[in-house]
Formats: sequence, C-alpha cells, structure tokens
Amino acid sequence: PYKNAKISLNDLAINLNLQPHLLSKIINDHYQQNFFDFINHYRVEEFKEMVKDPKNQNLTFLALAYEVGFNSKTAFNRSFKKITNQTPREYFDSLQLS
Repeated sequence: PYKNAKISLNDLAINLNLQPHLLSKIINDHYQQNFFDFINHYRVEEFKEMVKDPKNQNLTFLALAYEVGFNSKTAFNRSFKKITNQTPREYFDSLQLS
C-alpha cells in the first residue's frame, strides 16, 4: 500500500479492517512515528533496494522515487534525509565506494 502516492490513514485502516484512530494509535505508540513518516520509511527502504538493482540503472532518482510512492521531488528528498541522515546522492555515492 505504501507505493500508492495517494494512500491515507483512512485507506490503510479500511484495508486492515481497523478504525483509523486505532491504526494511528498503533503507529504512534509502537513505531513512535506519525502516519506519513511511517509510510515514507517503507518508501525510502524500497528506494534503497531499487537503486542497488542493476535493472534500474537507467532510471533517475526521481523516477525511482515516484515508483515507490512519492509524489514530489521535495517530499522525497526531505523524507530521505530525515530517515537516513543523507541525501539520496550521498547515499548512492556511499554505495559506489563499497
């Protein structure tokens, strides 16, 4: 569901057969995150896997960001930096050094 750029707390709650306020409480209490940080964490992890895959080498960071559910370059860059403490470029460059 995190790949859906328009996913909402309500949408996910319906898919999980939960009340939205209960899902929000679970995410807040268990993960110490709000809904959007929770979803974006999964998106960033998916992006990190996709950027390592040679079949995606012809795609730009932005194309991969859209593929994993981000709907803007700004939202992607902000979330990536918040979650990894690196910019997407810094992360990619660190992979090249390995």
